[in-house]
Amino acid sequence: MHGPTLRAALAALLGGALAPALATPTGDPNFEDTHYSGSGRCASCHDGLADSSGNDLSIRRAWEASMMANATRDPYWRAKVAAELKRHPALADEINDKCSRCHAPMANDSAAKDGQPLLILGSGSFTDPAGRYFDHAMDGVSCTLCHQIADDGNLGTLAGSSGHYSVLQYPNPVDRPAYGQYADPRTGPMRMNVRFTPQLGTHTGTSALCGTCHDLKTPFVDANGNVASTTPESEFPEQMVFSEWRHSDYRDGGPQEKSCQDCHMPVVNEPVKIASRPRNLTARSGFRQHSFLGANTTMMQLLDDNRDALGVLASSAAFGQSIARARDLLQGAASLALPKVTFNNGVLTAQVAITNHTGHKLPSGYPSRRVYLHFVVEDANGNVLFESGKLNPDGSLAGVAVDADPTRYEPHYDLITAADQVQVYEPIMGDTDGNVTHTLLRAATYLKDNRLTPAGFDKATAPADVRVAGAARLDPDFDQGGDTVTYQVNLDPNLSGVTVRAELRYQALSYGHLQDLFRDSNLPEVAALKAQFDSAAIRDELIASASTAASATQATDSDGDGLPDSADNCPTTANPDQLDVGGDGHGNACDPDLDDNGRVDFADLSRWRAAVPAARDMRADLNGDGRLDGNDLPPFRARFLGTPG
Repeated sequence: MHGPTLRAALAALLGGALAPALATPTGDPNFEDTHYSGSGRCASCHDGLADSSGNDLSIRRAWEASMMANATRDPYWRAKVAAELKRHPALADEINDKCSRCHAPMANDSAAKDGQPLLILGSGSFTDPAGRYFDHAMDGVSCTLCHQIADDGNLGTLAGSSGHYSVLQYPNPVDRPAYGQYADPRTGPMRMNVRFTPQLGTHTGTSALCGTCHDLKTPFVDANGNVASTTPESEFPEQMVFSEWRHSDYRDGGPQEKSCQDCHMPVVNEPVKIASRPRNLTARSGFRQHSFLGANTTMMQLLDDNRDALGVLASSAAFGQSIARARDLLQGAASLALPKVTFNNGVLTAQVAITNHTGHKLPSGYPSRRVYLHFVVEDANGNVLFESGKLNPDGSLAGVAVDADPTRYEPHYDLITAADQVQVYEPIMGDTDGNVTHTLLRAATYLKDNRLTPAGFDKATAPADVRVAGAARLDPDFDQGGDTVTYQVNLDPNLSGVTVRAELRYQALSYGHLQDLFRDSNLPEVAALKAQFDSAAIRDELIASASTAASATQATDSDGDGLPDSADNCPTTANPDQLDVGGDGHGNACDPDLDDNGRVDFADLSRWRAAVPAARDMRADLNGDGRLDGNDLPPFRARFLGTPG
């Protein structure tokens, strides 16, 4: 007797009254059935690996503290599933299938192949220790799932996304493939010990394989609960990480070509023996670490802090390593600079420029995540004079609309002048009535999506599923992997100088989004998450920062925009944002010289007329409103037959 049978007998012996006091079983990572085997079976040969310096390269050990390994234990996922089921019980079949395809994939696929019900929560479900597929579920996104996915021609397409991977069945289990990156593998040991046949599968090294789950579309319903999406194409783009990458410079064949694996499964820079047995294996080049780097340190900490309640197998030391790796990854995700800071006549003007270095939007993934700017001005004694984006102890952000009221959201800013204005890079879901929603099955569109785009991402040509939404669409400098935000703050003109500090910070769980979820705290899964989150130590993470000192000046500011003429790219035309799409030193507001010949003439007028209907050359956006239209004509006329600047 073993696995679920033993657990069921134990539960019956102890009696239901004692069950709540028991820790959640971890699941048996050594399970084996017709379709899949647990990660423990693989670890017998693929742990105990090391490089020439003795650094541990064990595959299962690196994986077991990742979110991939713990996809079914994830308490946020369980709480969200429970809430969606409560709010839309008529769609229970869709929820149980869609939400387990990528979070409990071996359980989902095995149950489907065996003709059994797909059930995530409750008696007999994937997360029930007495359930038939509990071990499959608790092993998360595991070895024999990913390495059995077939290259069926649908990878990288809509038909192959949203968890629609293909794992074939074989009459003889030993014929099950274990696809990998290497040609001519030794097949005997695996066939004999675990009944899989290793073989070359170059698709395992492609971003398209990751896109199977990291392009995900979900159906949505109207206010009456009727399904309003009509086709897979019309469904809501819950996350489109693969499609974001494909519209970037990092795509296959792009100028900065990198695959998902290049960043999230780093290559070891020396040949490695990929198994500890047989001992006479030849070392192979290009071995990828199976750490599956991510950024969700909050959830990793929750898993470690609540290991008994969540049935966690990985050690605290392993989670500590995963969190450290995640922080390293985050701190290379973007850079931040303060290209222009002035303090003139009591007015501080500071530009904050951000560049996204990831191959997808930042943040990406599920729409609970956000990145925000924390901007602080201090006097010589360290006293805070101005602060935008202050993090409160409970994880909320001071002044951010959604954290005070989950039915509202913070707009995208190009210019910030008050402490309760905070630049938050985030997706905000909207329902079929145009209202903010945090319920996934009500989400029909994005009301706001100003997540930082990757390099090469042209928002004007982006497919609908990855479009920029809201005010950022009209922000001329928000594009192609970057954004610039201008802060303009009135301070005491008697100050001799100030220090400016800016930080780009990340949250995996938006406070306002969680407050909406916590409305269902009568559900045990939601109540458990709330208790775990309320006691969590990690509220956010630092991505990048910059600071500088600004001495007070009393220089002439002819146009009154807070910038002294000596530092103003349009000294006689107010433009506090200093927008300069052409990058020639003259701001858009005073630069109708579109052919850069030093004169504003009929040739520029022709270029302006051509640019307006095409809406592409944003140098012609002379009033800085993000649109090319007749409102840009008055600034053009003001300098016609003159010079820019």
